[in-house]
Amino acid sequence: MAEQTTVDLDELETAVPFGTVAIMFLSVLFGVLLAVVLVPAWAPDLAATLFGDAPKAYWYLSRASGLTAYGLMWLSMALGISISNKLARLWPGGPLAFELHQYLSLLGLNLALFHALILLGDRYIQYSLSQVLVPFQSTAYEPLWVGLGQLAFYALIVISLSFYVRKRIGHKLWRWLHFLTFGAFAMALLHGITSGSDSSSLLVQAAYVASGASLLFLSIYRVVGAIFPVQTSKRSARG
Repeated sequence: MAEQTTVDLDELETAVPFGTVAIMFLSVLFGVLLAVVLVPAWAPDLAATLFGDAPKAYWYLSRASGLTAYGLMWLSMALGISISNKLARLWPGGPLAFELHQYLSLLGLNLALFHALILLGDRYIQYSLSQVLVPFQSTAYEPLWVGLGQLAFYALIVISLSFYVRKRIGHKLWRWLHFLTFGAFAMALLHGITSGSDSSSLLVQAAYVASGASLLFLSIYRVVGAIFPVQTSKRSARG
């Protein structure tokens, strides 16, 4: 029965159509264009009210979207690990967990893109487009730790879009690609801790510790379950 459930999960179609992904991506680009270019050009008085001579609104938008993207990445990974260690069958169910896993991954990816591009409007650091998009080019601010965040973003692109080529590349390779998520999460965590201006907040620190510890626990549970599957089943049968 467990084996049949695994097969069914492997054969599930992608939860989010690729056209929807494209719309999400274009919406992020339009939102950044509106905030960084069009509002200052078309409504300078409104822009001055919102952002002033030394605008912090862009930085706040970047931090808020970055923390939200990190939270979505954590939740997506927790669901993904729960699918592999069968905890998702208890709640919310394998198919629903798979759909949420994909949707949250794509939503987090789009927020991570917004997190980076909205900094183009920040006049304090004055990022260029290449500094935002090219890893380790953030010469004005923490190039190493910002670069790790940029690498995590590109890894997430590969992982998230792999949903749409899963049948072409084969499920085995698709699973191996998903192991990149652990490295991406570690880089995103380091990026947030070391380059986040709000990392000194006890609430943010608690969120980092809780997210990292919970994924470590789920991963260990998955490994132990893979090493001792027979013993576990015997105990269940005796109980």
